[in-house]
Amino acid sequence: MWQQVLALIVKELLAVLKDAKSRSVLIGPPLIQLMVFGYAATFDLNAVPMAIYNQDHSAASRELVAHFSGAPAFHIVDWLRSGRRIDELIDSRQVEMVVVIDRRFTRALLTGKPAPVQVIVDGRNSNTALLTLGYANTILSDFALAWNAAHGGPAPPAVLIERARYNSTLDSHWFIIPGIIVLLTQVITLLVVGLSIAREREMGTFDQLLVTPLRPVDILLGKSLPGLLIGTVEASVIVAATVWWFDIPLRGGLLPLYVGLFLFIIAVTGLGLMISALALTQQQALLGAFLFMVPSIILSGFATPIANMPIWVQDLTLINPMRYFLVIVRSVFLEGASLQSLVSQLWPMAAIGAVTLTAAGWLFRRRVS
Repeated sequence: MWQQVLALIVKELLAVLKDAKSRSVLIGPPLIQLMVFGYAATFDLNAVPMAIYNQDHSAASRELVAHFSGAPAFHIVDWLRSGRRIDELIDSRQVEMVVVIDRRFTRALLTGKPAPVQVIVDGRNSNTALLTLGYANTILSDFALAWNAAHGGPAPPAVLIERARYNSTLDSHWFIIPGIIVLLTQVITLLVVGLSIAREREMGTFDQLLVTPLRPVDILLGKSLPGLLIGTVEASVIVAATVWWFDIPLRGGLLPLYVGLFLFIIAVTGLGLMISALALTQQQALLGAFLFMVPSIILSGFATPIANMPIWVQDLTLINPMRYFLVIVRSVFLEGASLQSLVSQLWPMAAIGAVTLTAAGWLFRRRVS
């Protein structure tokens, strides 16, 4: 039996790797997507265009402006002489923030009163606006501390000392790029497995496969193991690029990472086989794969924290294998998590894999009977 399954595995690998289009889909797009996501996807703000409306024109106000101009998060593109152009600049998206320094700014500082500074942000993108306000508030706080220290003002009753564990520089790439490993592994595995049986049907060779001595379970093994192999190789290439190209630290061992990868690919393989068993053509299989991928990414915590979702949506994420592997990858990369500490994420993927493979086998037997 195993010789026949091995022959089917070799046939499947040759069908994928000998075809120039299939090779280009497996090798080129994942690396291109890794580079695009790695360099373009970020939660950090850099060179936010801003305008300054300084009504005070004093040494203190110029010092505050210097704090903004010296910050890498902001880029001053306009100096206003009146407030009439503020709406125009924000409406046309020429700036995302305007800092208005009141004419009473220095007088308030010298008399120990709150110094009025207005920050106007473009709120059309609420996430960017909140980050911009957070950066601006940090700069204003640093200026206030420096002013009090230089002029003998009262020290603040409490000073916030910041320390970030696992990502000391708070570089969002350390969070995003390990997640891309999960995303691209799912895409490749789902496409390879999802198109396998549909390709046989479309080419008219599926009936020939059924008259061979192979049992339905043997055919499923022969169709699923190449996807498992290709998905593992693709994931290994992406992990290597993450570590050596993007300099993301891999603090944990390879054992917990690859145990999680193996269980994740098994779960995704079961889903791919279910799609392939239901699809009559490769186009239907491709559509089914993308119909699954989009919700799975949204419900995985890849970009939006699961804790922020409604309770019923959080419950829905429990059947999504991508949710668990994301936690595993980020924990291994950033925290150095051990295999024992990840058991709570591993067994749900094993359970999902058992269910999806069983369902795929049932669907396949129904279609061939």
